[in-house]
Amino acid sequence: QVQLVESGGGLVQAGGSLRLSCAASGNIFRINDMGWYRQAPGKQRELVAAITRGDSTNYADSVKGRFTISRDNAKNTVYLQMNGLKPEDTGVYYCQAEVQLPVRSFEVWGQGTLVTVSS
Repeated sequence: QVQLVESGGGLVQAGGSLRLSCAASGNIFRINDMGWYRQAPGKQRELVAAITRGDSTNYADSVKGRFTISRDNAKNTVYLQMNGLKPEDTGVYYCQAEVQLPVRSFEVWGQGTLVTVSS
């Protein structure tokens, strides 16, 4: 079993910053791509940022220049530094990882952490 545990969400005023962390634990051979998604009330889950094992990154247009995704492969952890937060960034943020085993890979999701940005 592999688990992803997120932390770092909370309530912040517009313009503020938060740093999300997501640590993977369990039977892990290697973690390939990792990402952060968010789901705002009444909306579909969307990709916020993704990072490959080689540190190539991809961001949603709405967060470019404000959010930074990074990872520590030794700790099986991915981070999301969020600066210049806006009320429209409010939502539940989910961590996602592609876990590699010797013969197959599979996707794992965290339980989500709530980010609320007040205006």
